Amino acid sequence: MQLKKGFTEDIERICRAADDFLVEGNDDDAYRKYKEALDIIPEPKTAYETATWIFVSIGDLFFKKQQYDIARDYFFEAKNCPNGVSNPYVLFRLGQSLVETNECNQAKEFLLRAYMLVGDDIFWDEDEKYFNVIKELVKTEDSSNV
Repeated sequence: MQLKKGFTEDIERICRAADDFLVEGNDDDAYRKYKEALDIIPEPKTAYETATWIFVSIGDLFFKKQQYDIARDYFFEAKNCPNGVSNPYVLFRLGQSLVETNECNQAKEFLLRAYMLVGDDIFWDEDEKYFNVIKELVKTEDSSNV
């Protein structure tokens, strides 16, 4: 679903302020601003594409703060938004959050989906523990030559 233009402009303005707070290292105010933007979106929030990137922004904020259980919940919300289930970043971050909350069996599903969408490049600059969760399930170029 699409939001009315006035709502979209308000949300974008509020999220820019949240992003500015993040740059300043002020996570608490960034979170409050993201929540303010999210509150503008009618229920069910997961019906709106705009909610996807707000959920991702909040999830990232908590992931970076190592509050993985909260991050996981926001990435689940993002996954349930339009195009969330086909967004490799959403799936990857959800999988990472699940690894960090010791839910590795469930993490496999999302890490594997992200891998299937974009390959192993998504794992490039990340701790190898995330790829290790699925490495037995995928054939990499190097392992096929062994």
